[in-house]
Amino acid sequence: MTELATTRATGARAQQMIDALAAISASPDNLTRLYLTPEHKRAAELVGEWMREAGLSVRMDASGSMRGSLPPGKAGRSGNKSLLIGSHIDTVIDAGRYDGNFGVVAALLAVEALKARGVALPFGLEILAFGDEEGVRFPITLTSSAIAAGVFETATLDQTDRAGITMREAITAFGLDPETVAEEAYPADSVLGYLEVHIEQGPVLERTNAPLGVVTAIASQSRHHIRIRGEAGHAGTVPMPMRRDALAAAAELLVAMEAIGRKDRKNALVVTVGQLDVMPGASNVIPSEVRLTLDVRAATDEARRDAVAAIISQARKIEAVRQVALSFDTYLEKPFAPCGARLTAAIETATSEVMGKPAQKLLSGAGHDGLSMAHLCEYGMIFVRCRGGISHNPAEFVTEDDMGVAVEALVGTILELARQEEAT
Repeated sequence: MTELATTRATGARAQQMIDALAAISASPDNLTRLYLTPEHKRAAELVGEWMREAGLSVRMDASGSMRGSLPPGKAGRSGNKSLLIGSHIDTVIDAGRYDGNFGVVAALLAVEALKARGVALPFGLEILAFGDEEGVRFPITLTSSAIAAGVFETATLDQTDRAGITMREAITAFGLDPETVAEEAYPADSVLGYLEVHIEQGPVLERTNAPLGVVTAIASQSRHHIRIRGEAGHAGTVPMPMRRDALAAAAELLVAMEAIGRKDRKNALVVTVGQLDVMPGASNVIPSEVRLTLDVRAATDEARRDAVAAIISQARKIEAVRQVALSFDTYLEKPFAPCGARLTAAIETATSEVMGKPAQKLLSGAGHDGLSMAHLCEYGMIFVRCRGGISHNPAEFVTEDDMGVAVEALVGTILELARQEEAT
């Protein structure tokens, strides 16, 4: 079989595996697979079967993630250290089928390719299928990778889902022991690094006609709750100059936040209001309260903090002029997380070789498991082109050819790291 035919066959196999995972859903009408649900268990068991077929030693950890291990094939400078490769198998509600799932499939297919070529690596491999990255069921993201990296806060076990079930209770109902999750952290001296293949979830690679990209870092990010309180009144009897309209104040703030977000393209600043609740929500009542979320991301921590400070300054001015009361609460803050130089160089070498042209470098505006894993070890990421840049949407799509190329780039990255290990 020619190299091109092999790559295409790999892409077709990836699609079959992704379709099999996509068939496991809480709804017959769409793809929804949340953490610690029956669907999660079925998907994890399927991935476990694939791991065993690939010759890996398999176990489910205390958080519901699948771990498949392959020991070193020969002695190397790193001793018994392992290179971790993975992604997540949970989804958002009404999801696309490639986000996270392809990263797990790509890792498994890379192992199969290495074994088929008779490659003996000077380090171990461990394939990870994280149970939770999206943070849909419980109000915290990256749960599984935080546990693996040793940065999980055990107080999170008492967070509840919309049904009032705590994570602790859900883990127990899943057949696992929540009291042992802290024991699942990898010792830092046992890990060589963490690699992840992930769809871009944006339009840059498609626009530049590149199937793959090299991630340089994950953007700095913070999320905030904003609450604006005014005064309710009759829509027909309170004159406009006498109103303390919470929604009008929120609208002015939204326009100001958008303007701030447009000012700093150099640092890839983006500002998003994704939720907005208006109370009391009657057509003939002046809104008395508005609650909204704010998501701010940038290429540096300083740029993000400056944007947040500018937004707060504008909010205080609006608060004073409109005579409303405004509160601002930060509930999530993730620092800028650069990818490791060694892994990134290996990825760049492999992707450039596979594509036959220099690889494009990209900042990831989306958060990924690498944010957690960076606390444990250096991490690297390969981005894969997705049609229209669409993600978190049933229309999410990656071609079989691009998936085949991505798997080959991952194999090349592993081989480049092995070459480096043997050369030193």
